[in-house]
Parts: sequence; structure tokens; C-alpha cells
Amino acid sequence: QVQLVESGGGLAQTGGSLRLSCAASGRTLSGRAKGWFRQAPGKEREFVAVIVWSGGHTYYADSVKGRFTISRDNGLVYLQMNSLKPEDTAVYYCAAGRLQYYTAPYDPTQGDEYSYWGQGTQVTVSS
Repeated sequence: QVQLVESGGGLAQTGGSLRLSCAASGRTLSGRAKGWFRQAPGKEREFVAVIVWSGGHTYYADSVKGRFTISRDNGLVYLQMNSLKPEDTAVYYCAAGRLQYYTAPYDPTQGDEYSYWGQGTQVTVSS
């Protein structure tokens, strides 16, 4: 069974940086969109960033544009977070898309498009 594992979370100061990593065990889940979501206490899970399976196209939530960068390298997915704000405090989850090599139009920012999820890693930004 495939499992996604996040790492790299921790405590950062306002304006600081963290890099999150996501690795898959069992299978690489190639050919699928790879995304990052986050959930703060008392709030719903929200989309952060995604990189699609072909071409490396990326999409970001407006709240993180210009500060966060999603990338992939040899099956690993990263989220570089710069200029961190207290509002970024949340549990961050990586996810892999439901369909493999999917080419039809769809919205990669929606959680329902993902079938594989990690356990999450805590990011805390002090004010």
C-alpha cells in the first residue's frame, strides 16, 4: 500500500523559511499531480500549491504566491516556504492525484482530486 510521508516542519520566526519534503513508499505515484494542503486549528483544510504530472505547471493559493515554491525531484516533492507569517501556522499535508496520466481539464486545487495523503507535518510561525 502506498504511503506519503511529510517532513521538514517545525518552528520558525516571522520572515523565516522552512522547506517541506514529501516522499512516497511502496510506489512512486508517478504520473499524478502532487499538491500541498494545510489545516489550521478550527479551520477547514485549504489548498496551498500543486505541481501537475506533465510539464511542471504549478498553481498557488493567493495567500502564498511569491513566498512559497513547489518543486519535484526524482519522485520527491518539496515546498519551499519563505517570508513566513503567523497565518501560515498549520498542519501541512502532501497529496497525490486520484488519476494517473490524466489529461482532461480539471481543477487541481480541489482536495477531491487527490486520493493519497500524508499524515501531515506541523508548521508553527511565531509572531
